Amino acid sequence: MIRLVLLFLALACPLRAESIVLGLSQDSVSITASFDGSDILIFGAVSRTAPEPTDLGPLGVIIAVSGPDQAVSVFRKARQFGIWINKDEVEVDRAPSFYAVASSGPLSEILRDTEDLRHEITIPRAIRSVGATVSDSAAFTEALIRIRSKDSLFQMKEGTVDLQQDTLFRTSFHLPANLLEGDYLARIFLTRGGRLIDEHSTVIPVQKVGLERWLYNLAHVQPFLYGLLSLVIAVAAGWAASAGAAALKR
Repeated sequence: MIRLVLLFLALACPLRAESIVLGLSQDSVSITASFDGSDILIFGAVSRTAPEPTDLGPLGVIIAVSGPDQAVSVFRKARQFGIWINKDEVEVDRAPSFYAVASSGPLSEILRDTEDLRHEITIPRAIRSVGATVSDSAAFTEALIRIRSKDSLFQMKEGTVDLQQDTLFRTSFHLPANLLEGDYLARIFLTRGGRLIDEHSTVIPVQKVGLERWLYNLAHVQPFLYGLLSLVIAVAAGWAASAGAAALKR
């Protein structure tokens, strides 16, 4: 069914010699009190107004999903006087809270460095750190990538885009439970011989809903009431636990 829809859209939307027609399995992600992550399917087709070129190199598809940017402080610990302390610090001016990249083949084969630099596609290019005062600031960026990759917040998935007959493509991303709320940007890049020939983007809203949204708004709009409510719940939970323990002793 998906294949028939994509083929219809590809024929109905001829914009360039080769261009992207995009689809999503869901238009938004809702964070509830029991949210433990979500999988999102991104699929599409390559629309053509002329026969597929054979002398410009192989076709490549790259899909990147990024969360809201944020500033991050990265520290390096050092042992002094028998204790570990934060010695060096680098301020990362801009780093996506979530970033995942999937491609139809090895990035070294389907994406040129100049295109990566211009469009900030790979994870290191998506991180901006300027004004660092330490000599090896690149090590701090690598540490940030390593930490967030361990938490599934940074994902590099080369060769996971299923490209069929150089026309239909699809891949899926797992969004972990520790997502930051906001607008997530999905970008799809079409390349030939490493050169970018088309780009398409769409926004995927990630929002708290239900009880999670109510508690979030209460904490930020009326922090005193939120603190009072938390205290009441803690006292009630303690009393209930104490009453239950007393009942068991009888």
